[in-house]
Amino acid sequence: MTGTKLGGLIKRYVLLCVGLVIMSFGVAFSIKAGLGTSPISSLPYVTGQISGLSVGTTTILLHVTLIVLQILLLRRRYEPIQLIQLPVALVFGGLTDFSVWVLSGVVPGSYLTQWVLCVVGILLVGVGVSFEVTANVVTLAGEGMVLAVCKVFPVPFARAKVGFDVTLVVLSCILSFLFLHGLVGVREGTVAAALLVGMVARQVNRPMAVFAEKYLT
Repeated sequence: MTGTKLGGLIKRYVLLCVGLVIMSFGVAFSIKAGLGTSPISSLPYVTGQISGLSVGTTTILLHVTLIVLQILLLRRRYEPIQLIQLPVALVFGGLTDFSVWVLSGVVPGSYLTQWVLCVVGILLVGVGVSFEVTANVVTLAGEGMVLAVCKVFPVPFARAKVGFDVTLVVLSCILSFLFLHGLVGVREGTVAAALLVGMVARQVNRPMAVFAEKYLT
């Protein structure tokens, strides 16, 4: 690998790490808003409420589970390079706990304030996703699972992504009612995140594509 290519790769991993930081704060803002987390965070949040584990720890456990499912689903077609998803999951889980800790003193005083925090969370998650996509080095386990499904079954990525998100939300609702005796972690903010995170990411992708062409090659 030439020095130029190595330098570009390092820059991409730095961009990925920045994206993970931004995304983790987005998750933390969504949690503090109390209007429901994004679909990908709903299951870790609910299982954390049930088990008493931190949301960062349950996020790591979810990602590990998704990595194992990818291996079982793809079998010989699984690319070992995708195991990089594991350290990325560990970093993201740790960052999520750190972000929740940083915002521990934030307490919304009204429904309007809850929505302000929710919107900030949606924006940050969308920007973080765009950074992850632009870095183009490794996906998080959630996107990796969707891609694995697309490889095995003739399903378009967009449809598989929606199905994956819906599955996580449904599981969160079931576990919430079974163990917490009510709906926890899934509310109107979850719907807003499902509709808007992708839109935010697509808007940010445009300037980020220019940035990548100029600085990441």
